Amino acid sequence: MGGYAVVHVDDIPEQDDGRVPIRPVRHHLGITGFGVNAWTARSAGDRMIPEHQEADEAEDEADRDEELYLVLQGRAVFELDGERHDAPAGTFVFVRPRVNRTAFAEEPATVIVSVGGTPGKPYDPVGWELWYPLRRLYEAGDYAAVVERGREAIEANPSSGLLFYNVACCESLTGQTTEALEHLVKAIELSERFRDYATRDSDLDPIREEPIFQELVPSPAAAR
Repeated sequence: MGGYAVVHVDDIPEQDDGRVPIRPVRHHLGITGFGVNAWTARSAGDRMIPEHQEADEAEDEADRDEELYLVLQGRAVFELDGERHDAPAGTFVFVRPRVNRTAFAEEPATVIVSVGGTPGKPYDPVGWELWYPLRRLYEAGDYAAVVERGREAIEANPSSGLLFYNVACCESLTGQTTEALEHLVKAIELSERFRDYATRDSDLDPIREEPIFQELVPSPAAAR
C-alpha cells in the first residue's frame, strides 16, 4: 500500500464472533495511530456494539479509551448508561470510558464507524480485532481449537500482541508450558500491558510457578 488508500466499507472482510460482525478497518488499512472499525447490521434489531465500558470504578479513567461513534448509514439507537438515544445517519456519539454503552440497528444495513484512543498516550495496536473471531471458541472452552487457529493467525499477523497473549493462555490451559511461556514473552515484548494482565489472569495459573514466568511477571501483591 502506498501513501493513501481508498476503500468502500463493504470491501473490508467481516470478522464475526457469533454475536456482532465487525469490519476491521484499522487492520485492513494498516493504521497504527488510532483504532477504527466498522460495525454492520444485517437486520433491524441486530446488536451492533457489544455492551461494554472501557473502565470500571476501580480503574483510572485517564488510562482507558475514549470512543467516538458515527452512524454512517441507516439508523441506530444507542443505550448509554441505560438511557436510549436515537441516532439516524450522520449522528456522532461520543462516549467516555466509564459509560456503559451498546447500540442496536433500527434499519437493515445500518453501519456504525467507531474510533478510539487513550487521551495523552500513543495508540497501542494490540490487534484485538484479530482475536475477535476466536473469542467464541475460547468462551466455549475449546482451548485446543484456539491454539490451532491462533497459531495460524500469529503466523499471518506477527505484530499482534493480543494474539500471542491469548494463545499463551490457551496453551497454559492445555498443558503446553514451553509454548505458553514463549508466546507470553513475545506478547510482553510487543506491549507492556500484557505483563500487567498476566499478574492476575487465572488462565496462566498452570505456568505461574515456572521460573521464566516468575522472572517475567511480578506477583499480584508486588503489583499493587
